[in-house]
Amino acid sequence: MSPPLVVGPALVSAHGTEHGTTVGPALLVPLLAGWLYLAAALRQRAPDRPGWSHWRTAAFAAGCALLATGLLVPTDDFAGHMWQHLLLGMLAPLGLVLGAPGVLTLRCLDRRTGRTALRRLSHPALRPLTHPVTGLLLTAGGLWLLYLTPLYRATLDSAALHDLVNLHFLLSGLLFTWSIAGPEPYPHRARVPVRLVVLGAAVVAHASLAQLMYAGLLVDVPATAEQLRAGATVMYYGGDLAEILLALALLTTWRPGPRRRTVGTAVTVGS
Repeated sequence: MSPPLVVGPALVSAHGTEHGTTVGPALLVPLLAGWLYLAAALRQRAPDRPGWSHWRTAAFAAGCALLATGLLVPTDDFAGHMWQHLLLGMLAPLGLVLGAPGVLTLRCLDRRTGRTALRRLSHPALRPLTHPVTGLLLTAGGLWLLYLTPLYRATLDSAALHDLVNLHFLLSGLLFTWSIAGPEPYPHRARVPVRLVVLGAAVVAHASLAQLMYAGLLVDVPATAEQLRAGATVMYYGGDLAEILLALALLTTWRPGPRRRTVGTAVTVGS
């Protein structure tokens, strides 16, 4: 008989026939992040401050709520496990990134510290890390590695490894989402056509893995065929929804650069 597929966040017993899902310290992360963001946003509403977008605040709050939901979602079957990865790795990062916490943080710093932080963040050595291809390899590549190797089985026997995998998907999801549709200005950001191509590759990668999972081919997941199909359905349609929203975010945050005008030079030939 296949081992149970209950893998909950934070404090979950990885051994035994029954696994209880409990709320662990990880739930403090979205609560603390939301409180700090709200405090910074309210600070920008002071009379001597430039103010802060309510839309950005709502987006970040939605991201925190989705992150908390991902930590609380029941994972007593494979579909629940897939919902957790969808929330932690795709949907929550979208809200968090669109909240522009980087810009808000810089506004709360003094000018000298802010300029120093910007210089360091704009260092050319960070360009490979912030490229969309890096985010794609970490997110989609991580999914293929998880389900096509014994790694997923190992997470069933180790709560710590399971939490580490969830942390990987959250951080890589934040990196990928920011590299595609981050609202902060960044000198080394890839051009929009490159980002669209990488986003299309992500769609293909997720859809292909979902189809393999639905057919039960190549995947190393100890689940029944019905459970595999349910999880694959969540990955296929939920992933499509998340990537459509990410594409829309890219279009809404895209700021076309000024067109270069070619000024002709009049040449007067005298006799």
